[in-house]
Amino acid sequence: MKQAKFLLLLIVVLAFASCGSDEPRYADPEAHEKTVKLNEQYGPLMVGTWHYENISDTQRYFERLTFQADGTLTGMRKWQTRKLVTIDGEQRYTDWENVEPLEGTFSGTWKLSYYSPEGENGEKRNCLFLNAQYEGANSGHMAYSNIATFDYADETTFRFEGFYFKDKDGWITFLRGEAEPGF
Repeated sequence: MKQAKFLLLLIVVLAFASCGSDEPRYADPEAHEKTVKLNEQYGPLMVGTWHYENISDTQRYFERLTFQADGTLTGMRKWQTRKLVTIDGEQRYTDWENVEPLEGTFSGTWKLSYYSPEGENGEKRNCLFLNAQYEGANSGHMAYSNIATFDYADETTFRFEGFYFKDKDGWITFLRGEAEPGF
């Protein structure tokens, strides 16, 4: 009986000792710390509505994103293309056509994280996770399902690695505020 009590007491002591601290342990403490700092610095600046527009001879693209503090995202994308064709020896543009199913309203989630999209051996960097599905006629199609390199956000601009469109330097720069497509 004494041995059973001693064994039970030993199990209880070991159970409490193994618990150690209530502090979580992270697989990569450095990445966790950098993620916390990234969110402290840029998270509040990201909250709000942003827009981007790119118009060329053959493409018209508009996107509006609204980031909420709770990590939810809503957005709207309008995208049209046309081609330059030769008719009777003369070059003409075709009519504008919507890029289906890659336009419409969508909703989903967002988050900032210090992460390596390439896996354990890849270079870690500041990333913006976007995950959103279209609503309405295009429901079921993904508007975003990517991890983009995040550059910065301030009171007027927000910049990350372009996905559908990129500026000449490979980034896409959104401007703060509500806007509608210029086309």
